[in-house]
Amino acid sequence: MNRKDFLKRLGAAAAGVVAAPYILTSGRLFASTGARMANHVVLCLFAGGVRNLESVQKMDGNLMPGILSGNEAIASDIAAGIANMPASPLGQPLQALGTLYKEFRFKEGPTGHYSAHTVALTGRYTDTNINLREAPRWPTIFELYRKHSSPTKNALNAWWVSNTLGPYPALNYSTYPGYGSMYGANFIQPTSLISQSGYNALGNMRSFTSDERNLRNQIRDFLDKNFSGQFDPNGSGVTNSDVDSDRLRTFVDGLLQNASSGQYNDPWGIGQQFMNNDLYNMFFAEEIIREFQPELMVVNMQDVDVCHFDYTRYADFLHRADYAVTRLWQTIQSTPGMADDTVLIVVPEHGRNQEPNTVIDAYGRYAIDHTAIDSSGDQMSREIFCLVVGPDGVVRKNNLVNQVKGESIDVVPTIARVLGFDTEIPASVNPPGNFLEDAFVG
Repeated sequence: MNRKDFLKRLGAAAAGVVAAPYILTSGRLFASTGARMANHVVLCLFAGGVRNLESVQKMDGNLMPGILSGNEAIASDIAAGIANMPASPLGQPLQALGTLYKEFRFKEGPTGHYSAHTVALTGRYTDTNINLREAPRWPTIFELYRKHSSPTKNALNAWWVSNTLGPYPALNYSTYPGYGSMYGANFIQPTSLISQSGYNALGNMRSFTSDERNLRNQIRDFLDKNFSGQFDPNGSGVTNSDVDSDRLRTFVDGLLQNASSGQYNDPWGIGQQFMNNDLYNMFFAEEIIREFQPELMVVNMQDVDVCHFDYTRYADFLHRADYAVTRLWQTIQSTPGMADDTVLIVVPEHGRNQEPNTVIDAYGRYAIDHTAIDSSGDQMSREIFCLVVGPDGVVRKNNLVNQVKGESIDVVPTIARVLGFDTEIPASVNPPGNFLEDAFVG
């Protein structure tokens, strides 16, 4: 068997292993969904803990020029540690194309990554007892969308694309009765699927040798690790149609073949040295957008969490993630079916402390943690921002909400309103947050 044929067969076999958690059955048909504001929503969790001081308040200059308006120079003492990223592919900052909530809040619960991701995806604050390997107790936005949209949506319309840090596969569906796996999203951790773990992501690719059995086992071990215990193969509806299965097999097979041939070493042509996990995550989100044009996608970034031990690298990764978000929007706007019909929401999962820890980086900057638990801990770790971008006539443009307004639990209700299924969610599971009306026209 030659290498090409082996990879083709392997891709089909791998897709067969993951068919259940990737392509899930349709839910039952509910009453007709209400009027939509747009047909697609992409939620970007600008995650890892982003402090307002470095982002919207620009304490060290504008580290995020692709997202935020203003030409403030980056602080000279850390400029040498910031990657010289290419200019944004957009003609203007994303802030000019939408509404920026400058003083958004993560108001309750621990400022931990998994708990805050859970809040973002369920629209409900969590307590301090959350289990890092436990699926959410309340339905996720994916379940609400798939169960309560009409006509019913299959899982190719909903994607959860996460970075490699943490137990994020558990967030694609909940344990809430009447919801669960049959309404979950497709889940993929791109940089784990076809790379070794670690900072270099796909720049440190697995060695695909001629040992076909070894390659097969590597991929199978990855899949077993990420999906074991996350779904019940004997439960209701973890099946997929032949058409959807074939599309996914072809897509995954293409990822594997391209990775093995080195095509992902520098996929954006900006220099492999700039590509970290966050940028690769956005690249694969782009691939999904081009292939499937999903109605609902959530993609996260996590690399800025290096701030626990290296402030300058945190600033550098903010700068890189900023570029990645502009690439994402450019791809959305150049993809037929999504262009001028997509709302993009960009929000950190939580902030970071005002007070630093004791670790000093090579540029003399102190590292920063995030430690708020309920009313205790550093409350600056609850201060975040939120940017909403979208089509003309739908999203307010160049609009700044400068006062303290909006919070993490408002994102899910906003997505539900935009996609028109908010009125179909039963009161028993309806998230308690509010629609972000300041961001929208009318």
